[in-house]
Amino acid sequence: MKNTLKQLACFIGVGCGAAATHWLVVVALVSTLHIAPLFANVLGWLVAFVVSFTGHFQLTFRHQHAPMWRAARRFFLVSALGFAVNEVSYALLLATTTIRYDILLGSILIAIAVMTFILGRFWAFRGATQRG
Repeated sequence: MKNTLKQLACFIGVGCGAAATHWLVVVALVSTLHIAPLFANVLGWLVAFVVSFTGHFQLTFRHQHAPMWRAARRFFLVSALGFAVNEVSYALLLATTTIRYDILLGSILIAIAVMTFILGRFWAFRGATQRG
């Protein structure tokens, strides 16, 4: 239980850093370069993926001893799935609500975090000695 709480704390820390990176990139691109929020969201996700994978591989899931390239491929799939849900939700909410783009994006990033933790822990970063 203690290890799971420590892992969850690392996940939250890394995830907050990656989500903040994603959000800041999007807001910077929209506000300074006037890039459309949905396109800026793609760029923000790509930058945040690097932050997220590095942090999770080095901190959150390091004790699972997953081979780096396998973990990178799997985590990219997990992240891409989360991003697909993010982008579809974001597009739908941008089109159907009057909520500001930055508030919507922050809410969606928080909602995707739980799915990412579960898939990361039990599949993407599973070690070579663990089944599957």
